[in-house]
Formats: sequence, C-alpha cells, structure tokens
Amino acid sequence: MEAPGRLGHGPPVAVLDIGSNSVRLVVYEGMTRSPTPIFNEKVMCGLGRAVATTGELAADTVEKALAAINRYRALCDVIEVGEIIALATAACRDARNGAQFIAEAETLIGADINILSGDREARLAALGVVSGFYKPDGIVGDLGGGSLELVDVAGETVGEGVSLPLGGLALQDLAEKSLKKAEKVVADAIAGVDLLKRGKGRPFYAVGGTWRALARLHMWQKDHPLHVMHEYRIPAAEVVDFTAMIRRVDTATLEKIDVVADARRPLLAYGALVLEQVVKAQKASEVVISALGVREGLLYERLDAETQALDPLIAAAGELCYLRSRSPHHGVELIDWTGRMLASMGIAETAGELRLRQAACLLADIGWRAHPDYRGEQSLNVVANAGFVGIDHGGRAFLALTVFHRHVGLSEEGFSPRIRNLAAPAMRERARLIGGAMRVAYLVSAAMPGVLPRTALTVEHGRLVLTLPLDLAALAGDRLSNRVKQLARAMKLEAAVTVR
Repeated sequence: MEAPGRLGHGPPVAVLDIGSNSVRLVVYEGMTRSPTPIFNEKVMCGLGRAVATTGELAADTVEKALAAINRYRALCDVIEVGEIIALATAACRDARNGAQFIAEAETLIGADINILSGDREARLAALGVVSGFYKPDGIVGDLGGGSLELVDVAGETVGEGVSLPLGGLALQDLAEKSLKKAEKVVADAIAGVDLLKRGKGRPFYAVGGTWRALARLHMWQKDHPLHVMHEYRIPAAEVVDFTAMIRRVDTATLEKIDVVADARRPLLAYGALVLEQVVKAQKASEVVISALGVREGLLYERLDAETQALDPLIAAAGELCYLRSRSPHHGVELIDWTGRMLASMGIAETAGELRLRQAACLLADIGWRAHPDYRGEQSLNVVANAGFVGIDHGGRAFLALTVFHRHVGLSEEGFSPRIRNLAAPAMRERARLIGGAMRVAYLVSAAMPGVLPRTALTVEHGRLVLTLPLDLAALAGDRLSNRVKQLARAMKLEAAVTVR
C-alpha cells in the first residue's frame, strides 16, 4: 500500500539549477502556490571559478558538474518526475565554452537548458521573493557565484533588473583574491546603480547561498531562538558592523563557523563586502533573508493568475491541515467560529492579523496523533519550524503560541520565553485568547465538521456565552462548562452555557 503522505498535485516537478558556484537539483511535490521540496541536493562545482579572467569554464569544474547532472538524471527517474526544468546562470552565459558544456549537460539531463540573461535572472529572483513574502516592498539582491542581480519589488510589481559581475567567485577572481582590490571593484560597480537610491529606508531582500551562510552565522552568534532562515531580519546598522567584522578576521577562528559549509567559507568575506556596500548605498532599513529565489520564481511564473493570487501561508497551512488533522473542514469552520467571537468583543483585525488567525485555525489539530501530554510541545515545534513562507518570525511565534494554548491551556508555562518574546505583547495575548477559544471548540465538536456553525461563543452584556442548539444540549456537561469558565476568567468576564 502506498503511503498517503504526499498531496495529489500531479507528478513531481524538478528544477536543475546550474549556478556559477553550485549545481543543484530540487524536486518539488507539484506546481502549487507553496511548493514543497521532496528532494534537494547540491554539489559545489565552482563553474565560475576562473571565468572572469580566463573566459572559460575550467575542465575540472566541468567534469564535476557533468557527474552531478548524470546523477540527477538517475534521481529524476527514480522519483518519477513529470517534468525537468533546467536553467543556467552567469558562468555558462559568460564563458566561451559555456555552450559546449550546456550541450553535454542537455544530453545527460534529457531536457533543454535555458541560459538566463542577467535581466531574466533578476526578474526570476524578484518573483521568488514575491512568491515567498507577504506584500514585499524593497530591493531584492541575488548574489551568486558569478553575478549580483538587483531589482526593485513592491507587492507584486517587479521593476527593471540590473546584473553586475560581483558574484563571489567572479569577485575573488577579478580582485586576485585581494579584499582591498575587491572593495574598489564593488564600489565602482554599484556607484551608478540608480535603483539602489530608490530603496532608501526600505528593506533589502538577500537571496543566495553565500548571504544565507552569513545570516546563519549571525543567527547562531546572536543565539536567535528560531533557526529558520526565511524572513530572518537584521537591522541595517547591525549588518554593517557584522560584515565589517567578517572582512577583518580569519573566518576559521569565528565562533559557530561550523554552521557554515566548508565550501562556502572562502567566499564569506567577499559576500560580506558586497552586502555591506549595497546596504550602505541603498541606505536600507534592514536586511531580510529569503530562502526563495530564481527556482521558486520560475515555478511561480508558470502558475495561473488565480493560483498566484493565493496566500502562500494559508495554502501551506491548509495542506498541513489536510494531511494531519482529523477533519480539514473543521479547521475551516474554526476560522469563522473564532471570527464571530472576536467580532462580538469589538476586536478589529488587520489583514495581517486575520491571515495569521486563519493559519492558526488550520493548524490547530495537526498534533492530535501525539500522546496528550506532548501534543502542545510537538505542535509548537512543528509550527515554529515548518517550511512556511509568507510569515516572519514574530508570526511564527504567534502561530506556535496559539496552537500551544489550544492543547496545554492558558498558562504559558512550558513555552520557551525566547520564542514567545518574538511576538509583540498584544499578539501574545491574542494567541492566548484564540487558543482558549479553540479549547472550547474542540470539546463542543470533537473535531468533527458541521457542529461549530450551529454553535457560538460570544461576549454578550459582560458575559462569555457558549450557545448550543436544542438538539446538542446534552453536550453541556461539566467539562465543557469549566472550559468556558476558564476562558471567561482570563477575560475577566462571567461565563454561561445556554441552549436556544
């Protein structure tokens, strides 16, 4: 019997990404608004290592890349991939022997390989950010091994892109491995980039493995409580201090350097130099790390307009609800049920607060298979560290806290205060309120659909009132009444269970 652990989105889709530093295969579950990788592997081939000075891909890097691609083809057959989308970036478009290498690679992978122009690469990186953030507004920078792409993004609008030869390998090559020379190369290259000026006071969205490695090092040195790269945020002033430190010291001596892959370490200083100068030139407010880039932008671009318009957080939460909850439709009903309670209290929600509550309701029952004593803890860990996009770390803390309260109760004992404090105080209190309401909902409905729409938990004349229809009056036992009273006490209200 085949395990039903995957969603029926059709055959998997593979993306072969031949970059200047790495050659990577990512196989996605299907073409969805929030695509989930089911396989991800990269080989650090360094194709762009000497292209800037010799004009050619080195023979040893070509051999390594072709060996990786040959393995990837076999993996695609094993996984039964429906389509392979293949792309190549700066090293292959700039090298004299790039076309020859691509022809050999196409024979091995069995698909056409699209060599992206700089403008095209910039656009796809920007679409990756559009696909993975809630209303992004700033400058996207994608740093690869051969080039740096910059593009302005505002919501779903993507501006014209700029491609600069400032990738880590290219910069190291042009500067003859001298950081001092590299500093001048970067300064000269970005001096005339007008779009950076338009980014003043706005975030800089950092895409690319070298910048993620820098952020990972920063995250561990700061002892950040969530080790999730996507939407990790660093204030601009802190970025400048950190990158300056990376350039000054021997990275091998840095504490926590082991969290950065060996192959990434030689390029850290060059990546830090580019990031520092770009952030200064832009006068950015902060740096926001994006785990999504060209590959995800390519998939997003291929979606129809209706699917593109979906919220990626709600889409992902809905999929997890479908895979793990007792009744997916009950999670949907819980959204309306808790919304009616908040409305009765006169609590208005922003669009951002609404989508977080919707996601929390969809995730409320994903831990039901765990032992009752550990449902809160396990749900907390899954939600806080899930592969969601379209949500920052404060939002993750809110979701985790809401689902924790749903299982454990209204006390925050047992919940990491460091994760809790990622959410603003008002959102922590809202998580407690919604989690408490969920505790009532699950005793009323036993997680079965069709019950919640016939009941209501509302505030009426200074009382928290649970209303049941006549045919469900027998549900009003002591345990349910006690749950309503617990929540009412936390709200400083009287409690009542009524039958109408």
